[in-house]
Amino acid sequence: MYKAGAERLTQHVKKVDALNVFPVPDGDTGTNMNLTFTSGAAELDKSPETTVEKISAIFSRGLLMGARGNSGVILSQLFRGFAKGLSGVSEADSYRLAEAFQQGVDMAYKAVMKPVEGTILTVAREAAAAARKAARSGSVEGVIEMLVEAARQALANTPNQLPVLKEVGVVDSGGQGLVYIYEGFLSAVKAGVTFDEPEMESGPVVVGESSLFGEAHVEMHHVIDQMDIQYGYCTEFMVHLKPDTPFLQQEFQERIGSYGDSLLVVADDDLVKVHIHAEEPGDVLSFAHRYGALDRIKIENMRLQHEDVLRRQKTKQMDWTPEQGDEHEMASVPSRSKKANKPYAIIAVASGEGIAEIFRSLGVQTIIEGGQTMNPSTEQFVHAIEETDAERVIILPNNKNIVMAAQQAADLADVQVTVIPSTSIPQGMSSLLAFSADERMETNRDRMSEALGYVKTGLVTYAVRDTTLNELVIKEGDFIGIFDGDIVTSGQNPYETARLLITEMVGEEDELITLIYGTDVEDEDMEKLKKQLKSSYGAYEVEVHNGGQPLYSFIIAVE
Repeated sequence: MYKAGAERLTQHVKKVDALNVFPVPDGDTGTNMNLTFTSGAAELDKSPETTVEKISAIFSRGLLMGARGNSGVILSQLFRGFAKGLSGVSEADSYRLAEAFQQGVDMAYKAVMKPVEGTILTVAREAAAAARKAARSGSVEGVIEMLVEAARQALANTPNQLPVLKEVGVVDSGGQGLVYIYEGFLSAVKAGVTFDEPEMESGPVVVGESSLFGEAHVEMHHVIDQMDIQYGYCTEFMVHLKPDTPFLQQEFQERIGSYGDSLLVVADDDLVKVHIHAEEPGDVLSFAHRYGALDRIKIENMRLQHEDVLRRQKTKQMDWTPEQGDEHEMASVPSRSKKANKPYAIIAVASGEGIAEIFRSLGVQTIIEGGQTMNPSTEQFVHAIEETDAERVIILPNNKNIVMAAQQAADLADVQVTVIPSTSIPQGMSSLLAFSADERMETNRDRMSEALGYVKTGLVTYAVRDTTLNELVIKEGDFIGIFDGDIVTSGQNPYETARLLITEMVGEEDELITLIYGTDVEDEDMEKLKKQLKSSYGAYEVEVHNGGQPLYSFIIAVE
């Protein structure tokens, strides 16, 4: 079943990849799901195991390490729960199989802070519910048949659940990828099964990944009136559960939740991570200690942090100015050493040698090649963390579709790792300017996360198909300007589009415009554009760098 599911998904990768609301050449949901799923199948080839329990555990581990992008991480969680549902058995009947699908859904939902209907999660949930009803027949084949039928129906309904899908008139691509996997399962248990291939003129489409996950849980302390801070201590720790102490997550959450708010509890087999805002953190720790040994305890006074945030927002002082940036010669970039025994290391994801050099000049030790269409796997992050040999590691994903894989690697690491949820190259660079090697990890995390909001991001790329979006009529081959995730303009060439995009981005309080140009931009044309911008925006600093990135003619930062 696993191998047949992987094969069917592989056959349809390009269809799923092409199904993106944004007509940009980076729709990689299918690629991410395929690389994730086939990594699990590859692990099976290395093992002689034959029981349902062992095979599923091996497959799940392969998915976990190979997970790429948000869609891949969700897929890995679905089949992590599925494997747990098959724990302890060598063979699975219809009831056990159906319950395993439900456990997969439960685990995947736990991985998402704010689930949204009309996504892969909806398709998985509806399919699992149908599989449980079908289990009464006692037929494994019947369970999978109903799983596939319900998944298809749920997929067809996704445009009615997500307005952006209905606007374009198509379905969710993550859900479509899961349907292909389930169809592969059916082909493995039912001889001679065939599938009607849907007509896809514009194809099923995936909503932007950010809307799937809502606002990620970022441990930043909002600037509010101090009198409004009812629970003043941000308390975070891990509990290594005692083997002989029963742990019920729901009961634990309810009881510990009485000590404060902003509660987050993530539990695994023998480990629980807790984040809570409490007024008496000692009471929280005493309660949690009943369940096991405490580790990685962090307590911060949010009222004092609030004062610091206000002071820094008022002064908004940074250690770097555009003039200083010109003095950073590439020859001064620190060399990377695999074994340096250093207190800090920073890992950043980037595509383009020029961008990589900029990151290194700002203090990044390790660059992972990746970005749009090239989402690094969890395993790549794990290896990069191990190679740093640092006590504390900071990761800058620089892409919304990479954040979850980075966080998953952080959870697997043996050292202290913080993922700064940067979703663009400009955000990553802005975040680095707030880093200080003399500060604690918690302080760097908060300051670097806060710095993400100091910069606006613009992207210029080309349309891969005709579409109408945000009242813009876009033809295949047109250049499009994207401002903080929304298409706001289009043009016949990248330079005209960049000028229009900058007009949308620049505000009265901004001071600096930075253009990072890609492989399709000639130096001579870039100089002309730079002169035009300096003429039009005389009151602003205009910086230009050769990023060497593919797909995007320009990456623009406005600060």
